[in-house]
Amino acid sequence: MILRLDDTDVERNTDASVNSIFDGLKWLGLSWDEEYKQSKRGELHREMAGTIFQKNLAYRDFTPAHTGDSEKSGAQGTWLFNPGMRGLSSEESDRRAAAGEPFALRFRVPREGGQVVRFTDAVYGEQMKAGADIEDFALLRSDGMPTYHLASCADDADLRISHIIRGQDHLSNTFKHVLIFEAAGFAPPQFAHLPLLVAPDGTKLSKRRHGPVVSVTTYRDAGFLPEAFINFLCLLGWSPKNDREQMSRQELIDAFSLEGINRANAVVNFKESDVGRALPSTGSGQALPANSVHEETFDPKALWLNAEHIRGLAIEDLSQRLLPVVQGAGFSVTPEKMLRITPLIRERIKLLRDVLTAADFLFVDQLPPYDPAELIPQKGDAAMAAKVLQRAKEVLASVEFKHDPLDQTLRAAAQELGVKAGQMFQPIRVAVCGRKNAPPLFETLEVLGRETTLARIGQATQKLH
Repeated sequence: MILRLDDTDVERNTDASVNSIFDGLKWLGLSWDEEYKQSKRGELHREMAGTIFQKNLAYRDFTPAHTGDSEKSGAQGTWLFNPGMRGLSSEESDRRAAAGEPFALRFRVPREGGQVVRFTDAVYGEQMKAGADIEDFALLRSDGMPTYHLASCADDADLRISHIIRGQDHLSNTFKHVLIFEAAGFAPPQFAHLPLLVAPDGTKLSKRRHGPVVSVTTYRDAGFLPEAFINFLCLLGWSPKNDREQMSRQELIDAFSLEGINRANAVVNFKESDVGRALPSTGSGQALPANSVHEETFDPKALWLNAEHIRGLAIEDLSQRLLPVVQGAGFSVTPEKMLRITPLIRERIKLLRDVLTAADFLFVDQLPPYDPAELIPQKGDAAMAAKVLQRAKEVLASVEFKHDPLDQTLRAAAQELGVKAGQMFQPIRVAVCGRKNAPPLFETLEVLGRETTLARIGQATQKLH
């Protein structure tokens, strides 16, 4: 795989933007064998420009700006060329260049005889445009820097690129690129233009307009799995023949074909109003980073796919991915404990970072404050809750802390007290977890262990008095 940075736009080419691209590709596991920067290949670009100029297929334009009555315009009033510059004799052009007069080098688009530029796009089919409707585009700017059109074609030819797959917004540029390839003596590659990814309002995705939600690293930091994110991206503008949705990387590779690409732009259904919204506290007293993007911001399909991929991971694999998230939040958790926690929450999380809210009570020594009323079971009162917790503390002091013994012992205790199983379990669940909505009780007790369980039940009992 070749990675080429089209970095000739000096204003937009910053270290931060380049590093963000590298970080995103590395996270997605898209490694490369060769790396090139377009800005370092100016000699190659100028060499191609020289070849085209020597064939009289380009000319020097000494006009400082596109103004004046001598310009020719197309049907929509677009600038096409300056007859005075296009028709300048080679002797006069050489004299002015030798005198140091700055110039841009323009492609001499064929306009006579009704010539048509054609190419077949793998997605949009046969494309054609009259040469008379294409402007004499610049190959070199007046400062000698190559334009995007020239640099891209020179690099594609030099690197022997067979297929150019890019956004549909470049479809109109391709007529110019076909002219450059042919003028330089190269057969044009196969072109395939993809539908654009657009925001819910139909505008093209832009970091400047839409914020961090359109950055790949935002999804990484939010807890998306790279394989799930690739799965989501592939289904934007493409679908397999059997309309499957959850697919592994290899399944995507095996199923992909250019014929399956849609022509309509694909909408990424994020919520702009939530961009940059801070996440709530984890419940452990530790707030998540203020620049985190709220879960509701992301496209619901992306979240669903991520949850499906999480559920498809082996416990050991998922545990290894969750551990750095937990440790990064400041919790001291061993790999062994994380491995025991993971089965409790795998079905309850959509993002890796959800572990911080789904299992926070398993990472702390002291639960954060909670409402004592939560301890009162359905159709019960504080007296029933106190009675349940007292009996639970007694029987849990000696029972083996494994699922089946815990289940049998607590159900037997409920019968002794004359309460329903649910009325027995709710006060215990709230006492040890700090809330009603929590993973299965017996597995939770097993992970917490006897000492922590009894201590939390004792603290809960005091809250009722």
